[in-house]
Amino acid sequence: MRARALLAASLFLLAAASGASTAPLVVLARIDTPIHPASANYLEGVLAAAEREGAALVVLTLSTPGGLLTSTRDMSSAILLSRVPVATYVSPSGAQAASAGFLLLLSGDVAAMAPGTNTGAAHPVGGEGQDLPKKLNEKAEQDARAFVRTLATQHGRNVEKAELAVSKSASYTEAEAKADGLVEIIARDVPDLLAQLDGRRVGRVGGGETTLALNGYRLEAREMGQMERILGVVSHPNVAYLLFLLGLVGLYFELSTPGAILPGVVGGISLLLALYAFSVLPVNLAGVALILFAVLLFVAEIKIASHGLLSVGGAIALVAGSLLLFSGKGGRGGYRVDLGIILPGLALTIAVVGFLTWNTVQRRNAPVRTGLSAMVGQEARVADGFGAGATRGRVQIFGEYWDAAGPAGIAPGDVVHIRSVEGRTLQVERRIG
Repeated sequence: MRARALLAASLFLLAAASGASTAPLVVLARIDTPIHPASANYLEGVLAAAEREGAALVVLTLSTPGGLLTSTRDMSSAILLSRVPVATYVSPSGAQAASAGFLLLLSGDVAAMAPGTNTGAAHPVGGEGQDLPKKLNEKAEQDARAFVRTLATQHGRNVEKAELAVSKSASYTEAEAKADGLVEIIARDVPDLLAQLDGRRVGRVGGGETTLALNGYRLEAREMGQMERILGVVSHPNVAYLLFLLGLVGLYFELSTPGAILPGVVGGISLLLALYAFSVLPVNLAGVALILFAVLLFVAEIKIASHGLLSVGGAIALVAGSLLLFSGKGGRGGYRVDLGIILPGLALTIAVVGFLTWNTVQRRNAPVRTGLSAMVGQEARVADGFGAGATRGRVQIFGEYWDAAGPAGIAPGDVVHIRSVEGRTLQVERRIG
C-alpha cells in the first residue's frame, strides 16, 4: 500500500515538473533609463538568452525620455533580428516612450501602451538638445524619417503618423496612438497584455507569421545587471548634475588642501561618471561653461581682495549654469534638473567652497613659520638641567633635544613655553595655567 502511495506521489511530481517545463516562457525586460550603450548591451543579452531558452515571447516595457541614436539603432536591430517575438509596451501609467523610445516602440512585433502614457516627439536634435544647423538637420531628419518609415511599414503601422513624430515632433497619447494605427493594444498591465496576445497571429520582419500560444505561461523578469543599473541611474539628469557638482567640489577641496587625498579621489570618480552621463544626455555647453566659470570666480576670490563680489558673481554663474545645464525641446523636456535638486545642491556647494576659501585666506594671513621659528609658541618638556638656581638645561620637542635657557627653579618633567630662539638655544618660560 505504501509502495503504491509513493509511486503515485512520484508520478504526480513528474507530471508537475513536466507541465512546468512545457509551459510557454514569457521573458519580461525593462528599459526605464535613458537609452545608452549599457541599455543596448542589456537588451541584446536578454534576447539572446530568450532564444537559447526557447521563450515564446519577450515583453519589453519602456519608460524613457530617449537617448543616443546609435544605441537605439543597435537595440532596434536586435529586436528586428530576434527569433523570439518581441512585444514593446509603454508602461506603467504615467510613463513615456519619447524620442528614441518611440523608435523602440515601433520596432516591436506588437506595440502596446498602458493607459495614461504617451509617445512620439522623435525629431532629431543635437547633443545639447538644440536644433541642428540647416543642412545637418535636413540630413538627420531624412534619415530618421526613413528609419520610422521602415519600421512602420514592416509592421503594418501608420507611416504618415509615424513620420509626423519625426518631422513635427508630434506626440500621441495611448488612445491617439491606437486610433492612428501606431500601436495595436492598450493594456492595463502585463497580465492584461498577455491575455490579449494569447492566440494572436504576429507577422515577423524576416517573413512569415507566428501564432502566440501563451495559455498557462510562466513569466520571468530579467532585470538589468548591477553595472547596467548603475550606469542607468548615473544617466538621470538629477544624478548627473549632483555628480558633476560633487566632482568639482572634491577637486577644489584637494587643490585647496593638498594631501587630503580622499576628496580628490571621490571628486575624480564623480566627475568621470558625470562625463559619461553627459555623453548620453543633451548637455548645454553654455551651462557647463557657466558652472566652470563660477568655480574660477571662487578660486579668484582667494587671490583677489574683491570684498565678496567675485563670490557673488560665482554664485550667480552657478545658478544660471545649473538651470541651463540640460536643454531639450518637445519630448526631450524630461532632460531637466529638478529645482528641488538645484537649490540644495547649490547651497551645499557654495557653503563648502566658502568654507574652503575662508580657511585658505586664514592660512595665507597667518605668520609664516619655518625652521627654528616654527617652534616659537610651542610647548616642550624639560629633560634635564635647570634645578635649584640653574637657568640652563635641555628640553625635548618634536622628538628632539634642544639646549634651553629660562628662569631658575624649573624641574625635569615640567612643561615650558618656548618664547623665542637665540642661535641654537631656546628661550623658555613657565607655562601659565
